[in-house]
Amino acid sequence: MGKKLSYPDARRSNQIDMYHGQIVADPYRWLEDIDAPETQAWIAAEAALTEDFLSRIPQRDAIRDRLTQLWNYERFGTPTRVGERYVYARNTGLQNQSVIYTAETLGGPERVLIDPNTLSDDGTHALSGTSFSVDGRFMAYALSESGSDWMRWRVRDVATGNDFADEVHWSKFSGASWAHDGSGFYYSRYTEPDAATQFKSENRDHRIYFHRLGTEQAADVLVYERPDQPDWTLHALVTEDGRWLMIEASEGTSPNNLLFVADLLQAELRVEPLFVAGDAAYEYIGNDDECFYFRTTKDATRGRIVSRTLSDPQLTEIVSEQPDALEGVTLFGDVLILTYLRDAHAVVRRWHLRTGHQGWIDLPGVGSVAGFTGRRSDAQTFLSFTSYTTPTSIFRLDPSNGVRTLVFAPRVPF
Repeated sequence: MGKKLSYPDARRSNQIDMYHGQIVADPYRWLEDIDAPETQAWIAAEAALTEDFLSRIPQRDAIRDRLTQLWNYERFGTPTRVGERYVYARNTGLQNQSVIYTAETLGGPERVLIDPNTLSDDGTHALSGTSFSVDGRFMAYALSESGSDWMRWRVRDVATGNDFADEVHWSKFSGASWAHDGSGFYYSRYTEPDAATQFKSENRDHRIYFHRLGTEQAADVLVYERPDQPDWTLHALVTEDGRWLMIEASEGTSPNNLLFVADLLQAELRVEPLFVAGDAAYEYIGNDDECFYFRTTKDATRGRIVSRTLSDPQLTEIVSEQPDALEGVTLFGDVLILTYLRDAHAVVRRWHLRTGHQGWIDLPGVGSVAGFTGRRSDAQTFLSFTSYTTPTSIFRLDPSNGVRTLVFAPRVPF
């Protein structure tokens, strides 16, 4: 272990750039060409050095065996109600990716909906996104290969487990949002890149398309683009009532965004602005006809809940900014489930849209929560709770009264 390490030589080039009148040296620019023989040789030498050092640690095998033992236990993701069935992720312990199951009742007979571990022989295909039609008949799912951000969308029949012929390529930083009638879904993609530069070239001009089920991608309809803003990233979401298409625009890593809306009942789709100043974050929560609800940081750095109508841009406050940071919100019926961060742990409250505070949700202890997914019409939702001393457990929650019941507690090997 006392052997002196001899690191591979990294050549320093004379690369110099000028930014806003300032000279900036970038001597290792050549390493950005990942396919160059010199870069590949340097990477291989670094990997060999690392493996040689680690292989001489006498406790390495014992540490690996103990970590494997501790990680080898069954665990679940939070279930979601999809049509007349439940969908959830389950990992038997050492699976590289969790398997997606569906069942009519939790704890009842289940079947595999999709197993990402079988998508490729070498395990390099990952399940990077799923979206279900409103009636639960269809699942759009995205695959990414070898760690790439590129997504290839397919569609699976939930009842049979069979895939349709549909394939959507060159999608990135995108979800899939189904039309209310299940005829197809909205998604975002870029122009097909050159094969030689598809993993290196800059991505610009994100666009929103509609893919109709059973058609070729070439027939997809362009819904929205902003050639005047080539660096924007665009996302589309169909509201639960099926009437509105919410379009979000953001740039880079800024937490602020812009929101637009289009009435899907109109013969000609017209995109109208909702929030376009780029001065805050705006997250759509739900709507009653033309009244929309949002989580925003506008005049509230820790977040608050507001509403506005299409005809009146004035914001109406529903939940004011609190001392704790508002991290998540979901609407069930007229009850908001609000997740806050307080002193580095989660607290959850219920808030009625019209009558105000409904109480705090009792959690098992001090820790983190996730979940609360579902549709506004759902009478139940699910949450996961974990802490430094408690492995992830799954609970069912009744949003109307805040009562939670345990669904799954892992049996861990320690």
